Amino acid sequence: MAARPVSRMLRRVLRSSVRSCSSGAPVTQHRPGEPSQTAAEELSRRRQFLREHAAPFSAFLTDSFGRQHSYLRISLTEKCNLRCQYCMPEEGVPLTPKADLLTTEEILTLARLFVKEGVDKIRLTGGEPLIRPDVVDIVAQLHRLEGLRTIGVTTNGINLARLLPQLQKAGLSAINISLDTLVPAKFEFIVRRKGFHKVMEGIHKAIELGYSPVKVNCVVMRGLNEDELLDFVALTKGLPLDVRFIEYMPFDGNKWNFKKMVSYKEMLDTLRQQWPELEKLPEEESSTARAFKIPGFRGQLSFITSMSEHFCGTCNRLRITADGNLKVCLFGNSEVSLRDHLRAGASEEELLQIIGAAVGRKKRQHAELLLMLQDSPPAIPSISSQDPFRVQGIRHRVSFSNQMATLWKGRRGPGAPLLAQRWLGSGPSQRRCSSRLDSDTNPKCLSAVSRTPATASGPPPTSDQLTHVDAEGRAAMVDVGGKPDTERVAVASAVVLLGPVAFKLVQNNQLKKGDALVVAQLAGVQAAKQTSQLIPLCHHVALSHVQVQLELDSTRHAVGIQASCRARGPTGVEMEALTAAAVAALTLYDMCKAVSRDIVVGEIKLISKTGGQRGDFHRT
Repeated sequence: MAARPVSRMLRRVLRSSVRSCSSGAPVTQHRPGEPSQTAAEELSRRRQFLREHAAPFSAFLTDSFGRQHSYLRISLTEKCNLRCQYCMPEEGVPLTPKADLLTTEEILTLARLFVKEGVDKIRLTGGEPLIRPDVVDIVAQLHRLEGLRTIGVTTNGINLARLLPQLQKAGLSAINISLDTLVPAKFEFIVRRKGFHKVMEGIHKAIELGYSPVKVNCVVMRGLNEDELLDFVALTKGLPLDVRFIEYMPFDGNKWNFKKMVSYKEMLDTLRQQWPELEKLPEEESSTARAFKIPGFRGQLSFITSMSEHFCGTCNRLRITADGNLKVCLFGNSEVSLRDHLRAGASEEELLQIIGAAVGRKKRQHAELLLMLQDSPPAIPSISSQDPFRVQGIRHRVSFSNQMATLWKGRRGPGAPLLAQRWLGSGPSQRRCSSRLDSDTNPKCLSAVSRTPATASGPPPTSDQLTHVDAEGRAAMVDVGGKPDTERVAVASAVVLLGPVAFKLVQNNQLKKGDALVVAQLAGVQAAKQTSQLIPLCHHVALSHVQVQLELDSTRHAVGIQASCRARGPTGVEMEALTAAAVAALTLYDMCKAVSRDIVVGEIKLISKTGGQRGDFHRT
């Protein structure tokens, strides 16, 4: 990539027999009768010369701790075509006005400046960089920069298969694809969009075009996807992938909590139980990844230990945001607007002074986060409390002692994948499934064994007249046009008695149809939104929140389901909550009916409702 285009090289060769390029590497014109030199040979010779005559690294990109910043990440856009639950709200985030974003020419101007000072790797990020219309042209322009060895992109993969042939031709040399789950239904739930198969198509297209390794970035979050570690690693057996497990890091808006973070050592402990032969690979000095390989596997796996074992001491990265701010640390809040200085007419020397001052202020490490982690208790999930990220079929993991690991290994059937490490103490094994992601409230999870009488608070909750019939006894929809809008919340529950055989399969996630808890939870959410189409006389309600939780009860071989709905309007949402609980229960029956017909769906009931004219109701 550092080579000049062949046509440009030939023009220079024709001008003189022996001369030097801007780097000082001699360029020799071949004489008549001598064999011509290929572009590859020229490139190899120049690289050897540059290694032997390397100039001192730019002082502007060297911080006060001697770290040389040769790696630049450039955000091409704030926009994204996904709405990941842990990243942004469903409606998206406020965007910077287009006029305040860097233009293509400004991006290239800054890139040239940084490359001239010693940056040899640029990664294009977002948002989602591949939704920028001129991304192929940007890559092509960057490819022309002498001294730039690597152009990479980090993408969610949705547009990758379509654009990659053009990007490769333009000069793209490295690909990172973000993928946090291998379960299509879970993918759609996490990102609030379809597209799992497009991402997989993009991964295979990258392999087909010869990228090796293709890096797959997986942010590991407790209660969300830590149960898929082994499945991700299994991909490296036959594919040239570098699966990179990233410790969950705090960013603005993702409501970071140490309990959601799965540490590198905990992940490594889990993998070594399945593959004790896991080998550590050598690392480059500035690498952020701790790389490992399973002997005989085509690919490898890595850990990005940003939180538990930081790599600040060898950090060589700088970042430019889509609106032109320079960030010297991903975790730092301080930014310097290069855009403003660029548009004010700053000279190259003035821009370098600004960049150098910012780099010089870079701290030794992101100490605040490390102190926060040191002051926090160990990241072990609580069975009795709800974690806002406990969103999919969860198999709780803890870091096991050797004795516990042996015990678990003994319980696992021959050949069964190690997908579900659970508590091995005195309590029952637990799997939970919840759609809830906001943390405004923290209700306790459903206890499937509780059977307590109903009580009511406030005015009498019922009427002695049926409201859905007219004076002549015919069905009629209630007119709510005159009722005031109030905040309405309702919670309902159901229990599915599976029996021991089906329960064990659900608990171990071994049903042939897939993850029953995930599918049932998604069905419950969908049903709540479709209630008015299922129940004829229900009004359509614009729900602001739906939560469906499923929790295993090993004492009854049952699954307890709790659904809650919230909306602001003139009518209640108890039917939405009841429909969600009922459909989730029926879906669970459907997922398990091939195993056992002795399944009982029952205890469908309203737990509470608030906000109605007839007062609040609570089943205590």
